[in-house]
Amino acid sequence: MERKPLKQEQKEVEVLIDQPSVVVLFNDEEHTFDEVIHQIMKATGCDGARAEALTLEVHNTGQAAVYEGSMTECLHVSGILEEISLHTQIEV
Repeated sequence: MERKPLKQEQKEVEVLIDQPSVVVLFNDEEHTFDEVIHQIMKATGCDGARAEALTLEVHNTGQAAVYEGSMTECLHVSGILEEISLHTQIEV
């Protein structure tokens, strides 16, 4: 049996990597505001005021989009947020 669609699968992966993506951070009861603010700043490079506003949004609504960029960038940001066991999801 012959299987040829490898090139098509590679194209689909490349398209997903280039797609604009969003990192969503979810609320939890385990981390302090200061821990979350610090980790958002570390992951995204934003300033303290922006990180605090995002943390409040997560707290008040249960989740917030904390970063938008390429899939590769979002994977990096998500990985840093998850270093302290924050729960994230990447949406395309």
